[in-house]
Amino acid sequence: MTEPTDSTRHTTVLFADVSESSKLYETAGDATASEAVARCLEILRRATEAAGGRVVKTIGDEVMAAFGSADSAAAAAADMQGGIEALAPVGDAKLGVRIGFHSGPVIQRDEDVFGDTVNLASRLVGQARKGQIITSAETVGLLGPIYRRTTRSLYSIQVKGRAEEVGLAELVWRHGEDMTVMMGGPQAARSKSAVLRLKYRDKEIVRRRDNDSISIGREAGCGLVVADTMASRQHCTIERRGDKFVLRDHSSNGTYVTAEGDTEVLLRREEFTLRKHGWIACGQPRAGTSETVEFFCD
Repeated sequence: MTEPTDSTRHTTVLFADVSESSKLYETAGDATASEAVARCLEILRRATEAAGGRVVKTIGDEVMAAFGSADSAAAAAADMQGGIEALAPVGDAKLGVRIGFHSGPVIQRDEDVFGDTVNLASRLVGQARKGQIITSAETVGLLGPIYRRTTRSLYSIQVKGRAEEVGLAELVWRHGEDMTVMMGGPQAARSKSAVLRLKYRDKEIVRRRDNDSISIGREAGCGLVVADTMASRQHCTIERRGDKFVLRDHSSNGTYVTAEGDTEVLLRREEFTLRKHGWIACGQPRAGTSETVEFFCD
């Protein structure tokens, strides 16, 4: 009997997990739920193969796939999300998919792959929410410029067996007020003559040029210095991307953003697209401080 041969190669491993399936089995029955999940798995398979990858195996309602490059995995992940989102609800349930992928060396044995890269990719899908694509900061560095522009940094997690935390990023794939990039093509968003105005105490700052960012914090070198003791020295930055202004939190206590008419959002090492008019509070909710920054996006 011939022993299986192991080989090592650099691969991007992707896990895609159909979410809401357990609820569907409970509410719609086994036959209906099984048929709906099978349709989802077929979409995941087709997206994998269209991007040049292969399905390594299917585990229940989860697919594990392998790709030759991070870009191929990113393209497949976006197609998967779009395909699943286009499906009609089944009864009261709307199925979705959670996706995580990571690039690195894997051990290939027959048709299966093993190793730390596989384990980390599996961990990443567990960090994703329904409709979300999560990858590692390390893998972001392997993406081409088109796909890299569609990522946003998130937070770091501790992974067993690794001395340092693993930085995570989200691959943004759909259009929307807070998600402005679509993965379907290389066209960059057209810049408009967008203007950002910030008001703090008796000071007003205007930003309108491309790549014209501003930092906010307690440190004297910041573009806008705030006097809140809960603010970090370099608390957050706002930068222009196309016709949008995006706030990124760098702080210890988080940044609280309120868009007029919406509820307050807490950002922790996350990004938020500023819309029309609202307020920014550094390190504590807006209701707890008078040191707020008012913003206008014209």
